[in-house]
Amino acid sequence: QVQLVESGGGLVQPGGSLRLSCAASGSIASIYSMRWYRQAPGKQRELVAAINSGAGTNYADFVKGRFTISRDNAKITVYLQMNSLEPEDTGVYYCNIDLREIGVVGLQEFWGQGTQVTVSS
Repeated sequence: QVQLVESGGGLVQPGGSLRLSCAASGSIASIYSMRWYRQAPGKQRELVAAINSGAGTNYADFVKGRFTISRDNAKITVYLQMNSLEPEDTGVYYCNIDLREIGVVGLQEFWGQGTQVTVSS
């Protein structure tokens, strides 16, 4: 089985920084695109940033210049460095990874359990 474990969330003041991590483990043959989503209370889940297998990145307009997504393929981990945090960035952040499991045909999508980020003074 494949598991995604997130860490790094917490409470931070406006203007502060946090670094989220999402580590995948289990019977993984290969990793493809990796993404971070977030969901604020009462709102739909939205894409924050994505990084493909060639390390190409895409960001939502509301985080451009403030957040950086990166990956470590050897550790099967995706990161989200969040700087200049604003109260509007508050929410539960989820990682999402496309991968192939050993012995399983086809690409599968897995989600982390979510980590709470709260930006408040």
